[in-house]
Amino acid sequence: MSDLLEHRLADLEARLAFQDDTIQTLNDMVSRQQMELDKLSRAMELLARRQADIAASIPVDAEDSPPPHY
Repeated sequence: MSDLLEHRLADLEARLAFQDDTIQTLNDMVSRQQMELDKLSRAMELLARRQADIAASIPVDAEDSPPPHY
């Protein structure tokens, strides 16, 4: 092979290795973000349930409700 062809092949192999590393890094980051989103979604569901339980336990006074014409 000519030196130019060998140089181009070595350059392509180096680029491929760098791209593989970058893809793996991005994949790891996306996986961590997905786990964090799942965790935050579960926490939000728990907070929504707690808020609904608290709201249901608070007595509603007739004085606090709007007048009938509203």
